[in-house]
Amino acid sequence: MATNENLPPNVIKQLVKELKNLDESPPEGIKVGVNDDDFSTIYADIEGPAGTPYESGLFRMKLLLSRDFPHSPPKGYFLTKIFHPNIASNGEICVNTLKKDWNPSLGLRHVLIVVRCLLIEPFPESALNEQAGKMLLENYEEYARHARLYTGIHAKPKPKFKSGAISESTTALNIDQSNSSVLNTDQNTGVSAAIALPSPLAPCTTATKGGNSQDQPPLVGPVPETGVLGSVTMATPIISTQKKEGGPAKIQAEKRKMDARKKSLKRL
Repeated sequence: MATNENLPPNVIKQLVKELKNLDESPPEGIKVGVNDDDFSTIYADIEGPAGTPYESGLFRMKLLLSRDFPHSPPKGYFLTKIFHPNIASNGEICVNTLKKDWNPSLGLRHVLIVVRCLLIEPFPESALNEQAGKMLLENYEEYARHARLYTGIHAKPKPKFKSGAISESTTALNIDQSNSSVLNTDQNTGVSAAIALPSPLAPCTTATKGGNSQDQPPLVGPVPETGVLGSVTMATPIISTQKKEGGPAKIQAEKRKMDARKKSLKRL
């Protein structure tokens, strides 16, 4: 969930509006992405302009916004290594739009377009990379060869930012909540199912208590035809019934045997 504690609410509101516009209608050759948790860092993938040593390359850069943006300009950095007079070895971008020519009315779109134009027309007079600036002024072919070499090694196309990047945070949050609801439902269903599923002994227990419910038919017929668990458990009431019915007869038989033994003893 986005917190964006680094920027005041009014700046965030302005940025969201501008970022949505960039996402829905991106400048030519530029695709913008954001950090959902911190809108003070704006990312952009810039396609190398055709006809330049950067053609066929994809260069990732970032803009760092301060808390008093747009009153102060963002700081721009190339994250992809590039051989360019106006881009330092640490990726810092030197362009007047981000320095003395900054105006609070300028938006992110203007900044990104200027940075891409910088790849088309470098300014060696204000070079941060002195080697590239000197080479550009003295031997363009050598400069272009170095720039193409860097492009081929470091600026290979990367996975592009997804469309709908600005609304992705909210969408992801909704999905997470939906997944949580589904998970809770599945867990509740699992518990209910566990409770509803009868144990193997449940039908026999009901029958033993003599309660013939609608779902459980009364126990009738030979015991062996039921399952193993059924036969063992269901045999209990039958055995107890036999004991109740055969008990007196057995006692009478034992009594007759005792009487016969007593008579035999008297004869002896």
